[in-house]
Amino acid sequence: MKNYFKICSLFLIVALVSCSSNQDKEQKYHGNFEKIKALEKDSIEYEVKSTDLIGNTPLILVETKEVSFFIPERKSKIQAYNCSECHTKTIPELKFKNLTGKKAHDSIKLNHATLEELTCNSCHPTQNLDHLKSNLNAKIDFNQSYKVCAQCHSSEYKDWLGGAHGKRVKGWVNPRISHTCVDCHNPHSPKFESRFPAKLNTKKIEEIR
Repeated sequence: MKNYFKICSLFLIVALVSCSSNQDKEQKYHGNFEKIKALEKDSIEYEVKSTDLIGNTPLILVETKEVSFFIPERKSKIQAYNCSECHTKTIPELKFKNLTGKKAHDSIKLNHATLEELTCNSCHPTQNLDHLKSNLNAKIDFNQSYKVCAQCHSSEYKDWLGGAHGKRVKGWVNPRISHTCVDCHNPHSPKFESRFPAKLNTKKIEEIR
């Protein structure tokens, strides 16, 4: 009987020490994101990385307190960048001098919000056109245009940071590379047009007619 109590006592001591040890390990993390990052350091390295699959595309790091990932560089894809190569004067000056003739950017149709809510100057400053601007007139780099979008589209921005909105580049292998807002949406007319699916249901079309 004495041996039985000794064995039970031993098991109880081991269990208490084990629980205490696990509790100490949990307490060193201040949140799930911190815990995940710590565990990732000890995880198995992937043989294939997304950075190996995108060729020579330059990447920009997006880094917040909770998450970090890459997006493709933007400025090299803009057909007429730097803007200052053509905009040698401020927009008001150019408008005054150019009252006749064809307007620049005449093909752009702003279909994003009403003109009372949004104009060209909401995102583009009248000076220093090589940058975008925030609602508080802070300078924003074209490579970080998502910061402009995030001011109004906060829910979509949070989903994008978490990976639920937008599309990942080259699948889900690490490190994460995601498309940015303007890779999928035309910033001047962001709504997707209605379209037929790739495989037409001709029977359904006849029913609609």
